[in-house]
Amino acid sequence: MGRLARPCLWLARLVAAAILVWLGGFGWFVASSYLMRADPASTTDAIVVLTGGRQRLETGLDLLAGGKAKKLFISGVNQRVDREELLRSVGPLPEKAACCIVIGHSADNTFGNARETAGWMHEEGYRSLRLVTGWYHMRRSLLEFERAMPRVRVVPHPVFAHRVDPERWWSWHGSPLLVLGEYDKFLASWARPVLSPFWPMPPVAPPLRTAELPGGVR
Repeated sequence: MGRLARPCLWLARLVAAAILVWLGGFGWFVASSYLMRADPASTTDAIVVLTGGRQRLETGLDLLAGGKAKKLFISGVNQRVDREELLRSVGPLPEKAACCIVIGHSADNTFGNARETAGWMHEEGYRSLRLVTGWYHMRRSLLEFERAMPRVRVVPHPVFAHRVDPERWWSWHGSPLLVLGEYDKFLASWARPVLSPFWPMPPVAPPLRTAELPGGVR
């Protein structure tokens, strides 16, 4: 065996092993995310919806109307969208739900959602939350939320698309690339503490101050 052949062989084996580990992790990610189910019976202090689709918001509103929490916090709302405009799209709300909805404008990614929510939870004195987001996004969201709020109980409530064959999860949102990209983002989030000396973390936002508005809070 030539002088260069042995290092090349070891490199090929290392690359093959890394690919196998990545594929195994991807299989775990998809299966554990897809099979995760919400606990419909438990109640929490708050319901937290991460923006990204009307179905997430509708799910959060239904949970609030069903008495599953005291307040609903919607994290990551576009700064140009106010509370009334956001809720107008889902139609009339029960009075007991309309008065208990808070929105946050400071987050623009999952890391920011966790920090924004942590500030609000601290301000309210809450110790538990039900997290509403897409099923494929839940693993990364749980990772970020549990890091930001290690003493808060987080109950996952994954949302699945309507009118889709459950046996064909890969067709959701048009492409398997969505799930593949989410897995890579999950790996990046998982590795961030190790890479923190080379990957500065954004500053934690101060607690959100809510403002009273007619018909509820913003």
